[in-house]
Amino acid sequence: MIKCHTKQWGNSLGIILPKKAVQQYHLRPHEDIVIEIKEKTGNVLKELFGSHHFSKPTPPFCLKKLEKSWKENYEMPGYLRAS
Repeated sequence: MIKCHTKQWGNSLGIILPKKAVQQYHLRPHEDIVIEIKEKTGNVLKELFGSHHFSKPTPPFCLKKLEKSWKENYEMPGYLRAS
């Protein structure tokens, strides 16, 4: 199985084959190939970006330092300030 990326070319879609697959199958430009298309299932965003589960939550003192640093270095936009 080869995962590849689709690309818009005019009104059509094309695929970009990874170099490794081209070398493995000895493909050349303008050759005819047969492709089996399978519909994606599951969580597409998770498949694209992955997921990470931290073993421990961020300690509160780290969150307080980050908040303090943010308040010191960034000005709150006027529309978000309390009147």
